[in-house]
Formats: sequence, structure tokens, C-alpha cells
Amino acid sequence: MSVAEPRRIVLFRHAKADWPQVTDHERPLAERGRLDAATAGSRLADTGIPFDLALCSTAVRTRETWKLAVHELAHRPKTVYEERLYEASPGELIAVLNETPDDARNVILVGHNPSVQALAEILPGAGAGPAGGEARERLVRRGFATAGFAVLSFTGSWKALEPGVATLDDYWAPSE
Repeated sequence: MSVAEPRRIVLFRHAKADWPQVTDHERPLAERGRLDAATAGSRLADTGIPFDLALCSTAVRTRETWKLAVHELAHRPKTVYEERLYEASPGELIAVLNETPDDARNVILVGHNPSVQALAEILPGAGAGPAGGEARERLVRRGFATAGFAVLSFTGSWKALEPGVATLDDYWAPSE
């Protein structure tokens, strides 16, 4: 694959978590979260994006979200459970994405707020695709909902991914 071909990043926030007496990392999904994760998976399938790689936080709620969502996809991508995605800053998320092999064209990152929303805001800078202006407005107005996802695209190597180089193409949340 040429680095001149567009790449897509889908930033997927975990679904609604429960609050039992466990550490934050071990929090499971709530019932609503399980339903929303499957709905999000169906909506991800509707995008038609053939994911080459899934990067998922090691937290229980992100792993559960991904396991429920991926069942809705036609093709199951290689999944890497990455400790560095838990409690990561936007810069740390970019550093992980910078390590992605260039043969991966479409990557989904399953993570947490506030870093997922911050990354969805800084990667595009002022850039927005045809639906991006509306998507940006919904994202800013509502915040990055649990089980929501943003679709971004950029051209170049993963090593060159940095703030301002992407385009926000879409944003979806279960309430839409």
C-alpha cells in the first residue's frame, strides 16, 4: 500500500460502564453499555470500513465493548490490547498510532475519554470533510458519548500522524 492512499482512523469510546466496587481498570459494562456496544458495532459495519487493525485499551470496559462490537463486522481485524491506551493523553495516543505498520490502512482505536475526544478535536485541526463540519458541531455540542465513534482520514505514513493532518469525516453516537 502506498502512503499516498488515504488512511482512516476510527476513534471509538467504550460503552457505558457500571460502577461496582472494583478498580477503575476493572469496571465492566452496564446493561445499557452492552446494548449500545452491539448497536455501535452494527453502525461501524454500516460504514463499510474494512479495518486492518484494532487497538484496544486493556480496561475491562473497552475489551467488552470491542468484543460486542466486532461481532457485527463482516471481517474481524487483528486486535492488539494495548496497556498504553488506558489513561493516555492525546499525545500518547498519537505515539501509539505512530507505531502502526504502514501496511495497515484502516485502524480502529477503542479507548477512553477525555483523550478520545481531545484526539478527535486536535487531529483534524480546522479540517473537515463534506460531513465533517456537522460532525464537529455535534461532537463539540454533545461531547464524545459512550459507545460513540469518530471517523477521521489522512494521507501519509502513520509515523507522520500529528495534530492538524487529518480530516473529520463523521461522528456517530447511540443517541443519534
